Amino acid sequence: MNHGQFVGQVAQAYQDILYNIEQHCYDNDVFQSTPERKLIAQVKAAYGDDLEFLWPKFPQNAVWRRSDTHKWYGALLTVTSDKLALPGATHVVTVLDLRARPEDLSMLIDGQHYLPGYHMNKKHWYSILLDDVVPLATIMDDVKVSYMLAK
Repeated sequence: MNHGQFVGQVAQAYQDILYNIEQHCYDNDVFQSTPERKLIAQVKAAYGDDLEFLWPKFPQNAVWRRSDTHKWYGALLTVTSDKLALPGATHVVTVLDLRARPEDLSMLIDGQHYLPGYHMNKKHWYSILLDDVVPLATIMDDVKVSYMLAK
């Protein structure tokens, strides 16, 4: 295999072109279920925010952040059910992580649909299992609280 400055420059240019194609020519359409699509559309309509896919190593995870403070108010994450201690066979689920006041968390978390925040500070975040059980209107009320807490 050839090595050298020119080969390195060609290889880097090649990688840059591939990255540019990936970023600008493909939609990151990870969230395809009806509850996910409805939630994404409602958040866009209410706050004007699109999901941001921040982690190339985790392309199935994205966040919403406020445009004024740049703080996250929601994270849409795919995870295996065993990591959430959900019963039954292990399968991939989608959760919505939201902010909450610490004093409100104990009233929210039920261990079935409202869970401690996956991959977040469990003192300020919780997860909602997006399995079509929690009504979208309720989820949007929760999003509103999280949005306000991200000031």
